[in-house]
Amino acid sequence: MDPISIVIFIVILLFSVIFHEVAHGLMAEKLGDPTARYAGRLTLNPIPHIDLFGSILLPAFLLLVNSPILFGAAKPVPVDFRNLRNMKRDMFLVAFAGPATNFILAALAAAAFQLTPNLSELGAQLLVQTIRLNLVLCFFNLLPIPPLDGSKIAASLFGLLDRGWMYTMLSLERYGFMILILFLFTGLAQMIIIPPVMFFLELFLK
Repeated sequence: MDPISIVIFIVILLFSVIFHEVAHGLMAEKLGDPTARYAGRLTLNPIPHIDLFGSILLPAFLLLVNSPILFGAAKPVPVDFRNLRNMKRDMFLVAFAGPATNFILAALAAAAFQLTPNLSELGAQLLVQTIRLNLVLCFFNLLPIPPLDGSKIAASLFGLLDRGWMYTMLSLERYGFMILILFLFTGLAQMIIIPPVMFFLELFLK
């Protein structure tokens, strides 16, 4: 990437992951848990959300190794699932709010791209990068690997069958980072993510 593209990528990434995390907090608050608000995390100010590894080191590393998938993460918004009114259902809704927000951001950027005539080259680059990056964040976070949102979505679905399965799934979070790194370095994550990302990217840019 050239320097301008890198700056665009970092800015879009930063605010995309912030919207993602704020969505978790707002949904949790709506369902009975105000932890994120008390922690000062229901804000679009980037500073409280920046995570050294997820927001800076990980995307920088992926850029350096020319990874086909570029993404990052903000510091997770704190949620106390014990405060939720219906733990099994509400865990699903809180977890799903983040990826859903990224998909909505991608769709809004696609609408702007399609409906704005005479876009400048920079404007088109900004919108296309917003679409691509938010689709990656959406589908990456849906992977059922702790601590990604997909693991909590899977845990809540397992919980509908057996509460024991839900806690087993959540207990894997201590190994989640190692599992995630394994998926990234073996290319399994890319194999799973790229097909839906490319499908919606082509659909949005038609």
